[in-house]
Amino acid sequence: MTDLRISEAARLLGVSDDTVRRWIDHGTLPTTGASPAEVPGAALAALAAQRAAAVADPSDRITSARNRFTGLVTRVQVDGVMAQVDIQAGPHRVVSLLSAEAVAELGLEAGSLADAVIKATNVIVETPGP
Repeated sequence: MTDLRISEAARLLGVSDDTVRRWIDHGTLPTTGASPAEVPGAALAALAAQRAAAVADPSDRITSARNRFTGLVTRVQVDGVMAQVDIQAGPHRVVSLLSAEAVAELGLEAGSLADAVIKATNVIVETPGP
């Protein structure tokens, strides 16, 4: 079982250390009892899934994709008929290449709220080295 320090938990959830401490104080997140405080990885994963489900509103769309990252558009670079859109979703930077026409239709610009929906048949999973 993986236990994470508060700073690690905050980074993984895309929130501040103080937010994680408040969640611990309010009983939203348990600790292992270690000093300095650590959060059980399973509890952190459950909270991350719960927060993701709260953000997604399936009532307005039906999709087979299960990977949805809601974030802020940080950059839009249009070059002819194609464009690159960068979305910062918590600690994750998602880059999408799409048509310039789609960017205009969606009204994408820096500061816009957007979902990056990813449908992939192959996903590589890695863990930190020893």
